[in-house]
Amino acid sequence: MRIAIDWKLRGRELAIFCGIGAFLTVIRPYNATGDLPVWATFLFWTGLITVGSLTGEATMFLMRRARLNLPLLVTLAIVSVSTALATMAVIILVEWLLHGRVMPLAYLPRLFGLVWVIAAAMTGVGYMLERSVLAPPPEPVQGASPAETFLSRLPMKYRRAELYAISAEDHYLRAHTSLGEELILMRLSDAMRELAGADGLQVHRSWWVAKSGIREVRRDNGKLTLVLASGKAAPVSRSFAPEVKAAGLA
Repeated sequence: MRIAIDWKLRGRELAIFCGIGAFLTVIRPYNATGDLPVWATFLFWTGLITVGSLTGEATMFLMRRARLNLPLLVTLAIVSVSTALATMAVIILVEWLLHGRVMPLAYLPRLFGLVWVIAAAMTGVGYMLERSVLAPPPEPVQGASPAETFLSRLPMKYRRAELYAISAEDHYLRAHTSLGEELILMRLSDAMRELAGADGLQVHRSWWVAKSGIREVRRDNGKLTLVLASGKAAPVSRSFAPEVKAAGLA
């Protein structure tokens, strides 16, 4: 399976990690880096933040794959704990590599507590930042279709495009249109509620497709794939196949 990486998005995330790493370099919490020079302290904290963020993303991905629908606070708690455990493992490894010391088992609970405090804070701040930049629901436009209203979330050049599909990528949505693709920070469930009146349907846990955006329907070894007018292929999962067939698409 080919995984598309949005380098522009990853670049923005790296810039945020560097900013947080610089802040932690200045305040030096717990004096964790001792007498290390500034550049080494910056690399230490930025590396830990990056490891923690990737662990948090992996945890969220696995929870989505398992279709766990947990309360928000429970979800954030699980993410913060997994992040703290991964970060603690890196700290233990760095301590052994740099100083040849193995941390005693009796110290690990205290180390976890110290790390978890920062992990929980970063998890909470990350969630609040994400929610704060979510695009607010656009104002309804008289006579506009649900798809046109959704497209008003995108940059101006997409406002007159035809919406083919939307697909979920981590916390983002990729809008597939006749004028290209664009990422926005939004949940698929929210987008689907906004597009409830549009002529389309969900075909996969991470895909919604407009009927007018389908160019071809392919069947390979019993698996359905919808080819968009842009040439992009949208997978149809088994759980959504009956709805696709009922809509007359297969």
